[in-house]
Amino acid sequence: MESVTLYNDVKVPVLGIGTFMTSPEDTEQSVYAALKGGYRLIDTANAYLNEEAVGKALARAIEEGIVTREEVFVSTKLWPTLYETDGAVEKTLERLGLAWVDLLFIHQPAGNFIAGYRQLEQAYREGKARSLGISNMYGEKLERLLAAAQIKPHVVQLEAHPYCTEREYMRRMAEYGTKLMGWYPLGHGDAGLTAEPIFVKLGDKYRKSSAQIILRWHTQMGFITIPGSKNPDHIRDNFDIFDFRLTDEEMEEIARLDGTKKYYQADNQTEERYAAMHLPFEA
Repeated sequence: MESVTLYNDVKVPVLGIGTFMTSPEDTEQSVYAALKGGYRLIDTANAYLNEEAVGKALARAIEEGIVTREEVFVSTKLWPTLYETDGAVEKTLERLGLAWVDLLFIHQPAGNFIAGYRQLEQAYREGKARSLGISNMYGEKLERLLAAAQIKPHVVQLEAHPYCTEREYMRRMAEYGTKLMGWYPLGHGDAGLTAEPIFVKLGDKYRKSSAQIILRWHTQMGFITIPGSKNPDHIRDNFDIFDFRLTDEEMEEIARLDGTKKYYQADNQTEERYAAMHLPFEA
């Protein structure tokens, strides 16, 4: 498995399994299948309501000798309604059944996100998180967070795919050595992306699917990518991308797609609603 090294020397597998919009039952099955198939990165969040399922799948894989805890990189995200809640990190760890996570994000730039990031920094100092991240944070809110952060983010999680590489954003973050973890890596199911002629052509050349070409592109861009699936065949195929490498010319051809489409656009009003969206387990 190829990896990305964060500025604090923590290594992150470049390919993992995402669990967004996956039920607890499906999450437990897909994460276990992924671990059995060689994956060593799992991404979840408070708001996905499947942290316990991730923990169960990981515990099963450890019990069966498939992995050790140290071999698996687990990332999760603190939800805005918990940014000012004492013990929110500890409760997150309890749901996962873990003593620490490898990467802890604040999930949305809503509410008192500075207080949320302070919780992350404290967790880092206490060894409860090996690295810290921010997610979906742009513009003035990003600059406010960076100015306040005593420990600069190791990772930023953003929408990323061949139509949207956040090139200017990552130039800004290069000052800190922050790495990109991309969501919607395959365009949120957009058939138009996988049907792009360049991916069809390269799929024929390398005897891979368009999705596999796109995922390989992500890893060669230096992105950490987390495609989600509950289909065992897709989980297996998504991992089968490390036996070939795209040429510089092919990467340049794919780069011509950049800047043409983005699937998610949030304004401040939408973001701030998240600060009032309480999760079921808060009751």
